[in-house]
Amino acid sequence: MSFHDVRFPTSLSFGSVGGPERRTEIVTLSNGAEERSTPWAHSRRHFDAGFGMRSLNDLDTLVAFFEARSGQLYGFRWKDWADFKSCLPSDEPEARDQRIGRGDGERTEFQLTKRYRSGGETYRRPIRKPVEGTVLVAVGGDLRLEGSDYELDHTTGLVTFDMPPPEDARVTAGFEFDVPVRFDTDRIETSVASFSAGEVPSIPVIEVRV
Repeated sequence: MSFHDVRFPTSLSFGSVGGPERRTEIVTLSNGAEERSTPWAHSRRHFDAGFGMRSLNDLDTLVAFFEARSGQLYGFRWKDWADFKSCLPSDEPEARDQRIGRGDGERTEFQLTKRYRSGGETYRRPIRKPVEGTVLVAVGGDLRLEGSDYELDHTTGLVTFDMPPPEDARVTAGFEFDVPVRFDTDRIETSVASFSAGEVPSIPVIEVRV
């Protein structure tokens, strides 16, 4: 997949509009009842970067970023200001925030994930683009050190231990993360006159699978 491991300017993504999308297929039966299913195991996020534009200098920065990605051709990192931590937005990530697995004495690789819970239902979202320098990992509640106890692939979110965690030991992590996205258009239309008059351009961005 064509992906540039660079983050969209956070000053421009702040104020953007967007969130998760699900795909639900609904069949209405002859008796009026419904059968619902989904072909998607994971949600897909959409954003509009246009709402983050506040000046002509911002537009210039956007166009430069757009051209460097060749429009829709190359993906990039995006900070979702509403959801970018392993913990609550007002808290700081800690090593015990998210359980990413349990040791069995043999397994060494664990994927970073974030859990979303409501009532008795839980959804685990794979985290593929952790932010470098923010990840904390613990085994059985004890903090482990990156580089000596484990290696982290910041392009995939995969944690690889030098030694397998002991059997039944909880493997947990805390982190900040980005969303892998691309522009959802090959054209950006801007007008100095309309922008100065307060008209916000539409700059759609969509999550990609990596």
